[in-house]
Amino acid sequence: MTRRLTVRAPGIALRLDVRTLGVSGALLVAAFAAVLLTVVAVGIRLPLADIVEILQGGGRRADRFILLDLRLPRVCLALLTGAALALSGAVFQSLSRNPLGSPDIVGFTTGSATGAVLAIVVFGAGPAGSAVAAIAGGIGTALIVYGLAARGGGSIRRLVLVGIGIAAMLVAVNSYLISRARLDAAQSAAVWLVGTLNGRTWQYVYLLGIALAVLTPPLLLLSRRLQMLAMGEDSARSLGVPVRWSRLSLMVLAVAVCAVATAATGPVAFVALAAPQVTRRLTRSPSVQLLPAAITGALLMVLSDFVAQRILAPAQLPVGVVTGAVGGVYLAWLLSEQWRKGNG
Repeated sequence: MTRRLTVRAPGIALRLDVRTLGVSGALLVAAFAAVLLTVVAVGIRLPLADIVEILQGGGRRADRFILLDLRLPRVCLALLTGAALALSGAVFQSLSRNPLGSPDIVGFTTGSATGAVLAIVVFGAGPAGSAVAAIAGGIGTALIVYGLAARGGGSIRRLVLVGIGIAAMLVAVNSYLISRARLDAAQSAAVWLVGTLNGRTWQYVYLLGIALAVLTPPLLLLSRRLQMLAMGEDSARSLGVPVRWSRLSLMVLAVAVCAVATAATGPVAFVALAAPQVTRRLTRSPSVQLLPAAITGALLMVLSDFVAQRILAPAQLPVGVVTGAVGGVYLAWLLSEQWRKGNG
């Protein structure tokens, strides 16, 4: 039996699922613990007392540099990127009613990667130029996928199939561009394609933070319509939901969130795929809840980056290597579950 808590205020009454609240609180605590572990225990250890002193404006110059210029930007960007990818994945999985319908499967992150690789290899772009190109590539890919899918009726399942095909083509384009590039440009593009937090500064945090501050509120406002659309277009239409406009608005917002996240870190694999489904199983909800999914994505990203920094220390792996390894196992399990249900 689902237990709900009603919160009342003048003119407002909210019904909140008690289990979802509890899971969200536990995930927040786990994310805070993961952040603390990453800040304290990676590389040169910084005692908590020194961290508090630095945050109050004191501390040695070397320790201030390590904390304020290296570790905090990295962990903040990990939190924001994980949340952004999870939000995007939750929207697309809900719209497609398919756990495989995430932006890294249907080609949007690959499109962002193509834009960045093109900028790096052909135009010699730096971090700012590649970020802008990644956003343009993701949005352009989404427009192409949506346009091709619309010609066949615009169903979300057709969009997923078209997206998978476009993604395969873009992977080939990326490989060709790297094979024809100069050695230094090819190395830079190859590292970016894996997805990495190495060398990221506060500029990337500000970029993604501002984007999330602008894009997340309308996503949350449309979350109720998203839950209705997850029940099926006919059911949503019978409940008075403007299906076409709501679906298009949600897709535009989700693509924008995904493109900005990819611009900041590169196409980090499988966070958008796994985080919403992990959340749904934890909350035991029939649909994916956006805020808990965002917290789960942030937690997965921070934990993955902690492993990436520790597993071959003092060398630091790109975070995409860890998420790809874990996500590949998860994807195999998910496909086997889907196959078993289809043959059950």
